[in-house]
Amino acid sequence: MGSEIYQAVAESPIGNILICGTEKYITNIQFVGENTSERVTWSHPLTNWYLGKQAQKQLEEYFSGKRAVFDLVLQPQGTEFQRAVWKALQEIPFGETRSYGDIAKAIGKPKAARAIGQANNRNPIAVVIPCHRVIGSNHKLTGYAGGLWRKEFLLELEKK
Repeated sequence: MGSEIYQAVAESPIGNILICGTEKYITNIQFVGENTSERVTWSHPLTNWYLGKQAQKQLEEYFSGKRAVFDLVLQPQGTEFQRAVWKALQEIPFGETRSYGDIAKAIGKPKAARAIGQANNRNPIAVVIPCHRVIGSNHKLTGYAGGLWRKEFLLELEKK
């Protein structure tokens, strides 16, 4: 038998965020729907899940401008390539952006810009693994699984 999966919800100015994981690590942080008033039920009270409480607190601090770096135990599930991309995303400093080509070069696969985009799209840990910081080589906003309006919000938040 595997570890029990816990879920919690963090509220944010751009919609509720579902946090999932085990007692040891966070596996998913994803936006829930377009509507900030949408409610989600979770399997265990947040007060019983230490990592969920930490993630909720750190997300709240991030959205209020008090946190630039997250300190959470993460274990995103993906291929070796995807995990390399997600690790490179975590190296992008707060308030800065990189192109898909920049990330491709950073992981030693300079011709893999399209694959970087696909890995970004499959990022299971939104905001904390900052795929929103990746933009097109023309400096335009390109796809974001949470919606371009959220990507724009996050980049503006980090500029302040």
